[in-house]
Amino acid sequence: MKTKLSIGVIGGNQIAEEDSLLAFDVGKHIAQNQALLVCGGLGGTMEAVSKGAAEHGGQVIGVLPGDDNKDANQFVSIALPTGMGINRNTLVVRFSDVLIAFPGSFGTLSEIAFALALNKTVIRMPGSWDLAKIGKVNSALLKEAFEAHQAVGLALAAIS
Repeated sequence: MKTKLSIGVIGGNQIAEEDSLLAFDVGKHIAQNQALLVCGGLGGTMEAVSKGAAEHGGQVIGVLPGDDNKDANQFVSIALPTGMGINRNTLVVRFSDVLIAFPGSFGTLSEIAFALALNKTVIRMPGSWDLAKIGKVNSALLKEAFEAHQAVGLALAAIS
């Protein structure tokens, strides 16, 4: 049995409308490329990208911070309640072959840092943390995209 590629999408629980639309499109493109979507499984970016994937036949893994799989947004195919709180961010990264980062707070920043520490590529969407402004970052691992199709294309290229 062939293993599906997994694309993690990270970002804030509270997002702007334009980011929600872009996240939906990213989810759609992930599904259309037969990749598995991994996310935190809650609201905001996670719900928008999950909806995009689910409405286009994709599978969504939601790695939840709490103990109850009922906390997952309605578009999650498989909910994994961890009971780990914010520490579940390490699992989102571990379960992903590559990550696409939307704007978010310190949880999103931690996921970007974990991914880079594990030599995983991070595709940075507009408004997301720009680590290149903070310090030296391996440009082979941190890429920038502006459209959903471009982000998923860069993600797939990074893991093939």
